[in-house]
Amino acid sequence: MGAKSVTDDNFAAEVLASDKPVMVDFWAEWCGPCRAVSPILDQIATEHADKIEIVKLNVDENPNTAMEFNITSIPTMKVFKAGEVVKTVVGAKPKPALEAELAEFLA
Repeated sequence: MGAKSVTDDNFAAEVLASDKPVMVDFWAEWCGPCRAVSPILDQIATEHADKIEIVKLNVDENPNTAMEFNITSIPTMKVFKAGEVVKTVVGAKPKPALEAELAEFLA
């Protein structure tokens, strides 16, 4: 299944109101490292769908949410739990490193 897209309009409902942890991948079309990390996030989303949801927010198309969370470099991934940011990961990383960053949510 992989990661789904969210927008400024549905961010609160899809992310902040979620019962389980949600990792938001802040990305853009023109960002090479974003494109590199995208399939890795899709794999993690599929393999750990019962524990964490992964969504993608295009910062060019949804500037309000990106501004609200002070996204200055991409890719930036933020994990939200009960509407709060509980973890931030900046930059593209290989799958083992991302899984290590997310270990507390995947356990």
